[in-house]
Amino acid sequence: MIVKPRFTWWQAMTTVRGTIVLAMWPRLAWTIGVAAVVTVLHEHFGVWVPNVTTIPFTLVGLAISIFLGFRNNTSYDRFWEGRKLWGALVNVSRDLARDTLTYVRPKGEENGAEALAMRARQVRSVAAYAHLLRMRLRDQRDHTGLAHLLSADRLAALDDEHNRPIALLHWMGDDFRAAWDAGWVHDLHLPALQAGLSRLTEIQGGCERIKATPIPFSYTVLIHRIVGFYCFGLPFGLLTTTGVWTPLVVAMVAYAFYGLDAVGEEIEDPFGLDDNDLPLSTLSRMIEVDARKRLGDTDLPPLLAPVDHLLQ
Repeated sequence: MIVKPRFTWWQAMTTVRGTIVLAMWPRLAWTIGVAAVVTVLHEHFGVWVPNVTTIPFTLVGLAISIFLGFRNNTSYDRFWEGRKLWGALVNVSRDLARDTLTYVRPKGEENGAEALAMRARQVRSVAAYAHLLRMRLRDQRDHTGLAHLLSADRLAALDDEHNRPIALLHWMGDDFRAAWDAGWVHDLHLPALQAGLSRLTEIQGGCERIKATPIPFSYTVLIHRIVGFYCFGLPFGLLTTTGVWTPLVVAMVAYAFYGLDAVGEEIEDPFGLDDNDLPLSTLSRMIEVDARKRLGDTDLPPLLAPVDHLLQ
């Protein structure tokens, strides 16, 4: 995610990093090139080109604006819902870590060390879950970096799991039940701990729904085609009206339509690694630091800061 301090209007006009210019410049350059060739052939060499009035472009442009507005609103709804889900993940993780440290208590001194070890394991598993969910949403499989949070046995067991975050929640549920069997958790507190795991499952289900259900392919293709045909045909509707200024006018209109199209496509999947996607690495690192801080760990990793105004 691009994170910039307050900037001026001129800086907004000239910045490139984090904008859709890098994604759309090939099609924009090609469209301007076509407009320039058509203009030169007509204005300087007298070559006949089809003379289309601006009326059809006006009508089609209105329809494209409605389609692009609907698609961008839908894409932003997906982006914002993803951010709310990860905001809920931060809160639920903190709640579950606190409840674990509060409700899991050793019964006597005989098994105190074992109970405290299990409690610490559960809190570190909360942090590991955030990292595993991030990796699942970004199609990453290398979980070796979680050795400081999970035991070697659980890391090895994750290799055979298709849905690793859900597997970890299952194991955490078993641990809470074992703690209840051992008398370390009160009868009234076990449902609260299990409810925290259920809330994590609901959050993951919401994230997976966004990732696995893109905007319908036929709708996306239709938008791309209409915008492309419209921008490439625009010079033929403007040539007799704008003359030598046709390439400039086409550039302005094409930038608007290509830009809106590219923005909707970029934020459609909020969990990726594009510059404007959600900073999942930053959020999962924050969850880890918050959880391990409650355990009194001192070898905490630093919170991620923007690098060249970019949070990952």
